[in-house]
Amino acid sequence: MSRLQTTENLTEEQQELLKLVRQFVDEQIIPVATELEHKDEYPTQIVEGMKEMGIFGLMIPEEYGGLGESLLTYALCVEEIARGWMSVSGIINTHFIVAYMILQHGTQEQKDHYLPRMATGEIRGAFSMSEPALGSDVSAITTKAVRQGESDEWVITGQKMWLTNGGSANLVAVLVKTDLGADSVYRNMTTFLIDKESGFGETAQGVTVPGKIEKMGYKGVDTTELIFDGHRTSTAKILGGEPGKGFYQMMDGVEVGRVNVAARACGLSRRAFELGIAYAQQRSTFGKKIAEHQGILFRLADMATKVEASHQMMVKAARLKDSGQRNDLEAGMAKYLAAENCADVVEQSFRIHGGYGYSKEYEIERLYREAPMLLIGEGTAEIQKMIIGRRLLEDYKLKG
Repeated sequence: MSRLQTTENLTEEQQELLKLVRQFVDEQIIPVATELEHKDEYPTQIVEGMKEMGIFGLMIPEEYGGLGESLLTYALCVEEIARGWMSVSGIINTHFIVAYMILQHGTQEQKDHYLPRMATGEIRGAFSMSEPALGSDVSAITTKAVRQGESDEWVITGQKMWLTNGGSANLVAVLVKTDLGADSVYRNMTTFLIDKESGFGETAQGVTVPGKIEKMGYKGVDTTELIFDGHRTSTAKILGGEPGKGFYQMMDGVEVGRVNVAARACGLSRRAFELGIAYAQQRSTFGKKIAEHQGILFRLADMATKVEASHQMMVKAARLKDSGQRNDLEAGMAKYLAAENCADVVEQSFRIHGGYGYSKEYEIERLYREAPMLLIGEGTAEIQKMIIGRRLLEDYKLKG
């Protein structure tokens, strides 16, 4: 076990779980990841293996059939999985966010209905805020749910974008506008739980998933649009049963999602470092291993430092959330730092590989295409810096 990315004060149970996940990654993910990624093939066998291990229910309480683990444990597992193939960690990320939102904000009926089957992976979750024209401006969403008179019936119309697991999921938490007359745009938003079939085409009444969006990286996992054309639903499908709370529910989910994305960046950067330091000890130039050249040695030192710093920031953010404290500052910092460091570590490993890094035969080529997604997923670097800066002004506000 490398001394990089070690985590202090883990219980024996946590250590054993991480050991099992690491073994699963080494034996079941890394040997097939590059081949599946190049084919853009969904990793069905890997997903089935994760179901058997209980990964889909890691943070779901035992009373609902899950393992009842902490956010830290989950993030450390995600870190290991992303080390094997970042797309696989994406498959469980959105599922985890939806399960967390239901656990924290759902009605008892919603918890009883969804969480036991989410714990086994029978129900797989996706969540949706973004739309084709709005980017990071969540307040500009146009997808709308209209209440039918005084009844409990609602009709949803609009178009959503960038759904990870949009095709494979059979449950989507969707943020929509609901004109409730509130004085804030954010209190006129509501999260609906949308049941649908897995696959593409019309997957429920008035719900269409057109197909996969082609991407330069982050392959295997399906990224889709979601089109609503008069989808009929009810108040019972509103998360928590009360309209107008959707934005705040989504932000709570995104906050833990940012810890998750930071963990994915940590895993990907560690794999890039592992590949770089191994290649540097195998390749020779000018009569010696390239690891013995000062330029390469400096790169390895810089990469390892960034790998370690990102991990420790991510661990701090997860532990704060687990303790019940506000962690938006630390989650933003962790996501920003880990994603930026990941992009740099991957590029340095790519440079160490020289011309071979450009070949699809080498794993670093895949990582080089995967790392950019982490720079924009769950909020761009600029969004993270806005969150960080505003929080700092709260904490360091001048008195008098």
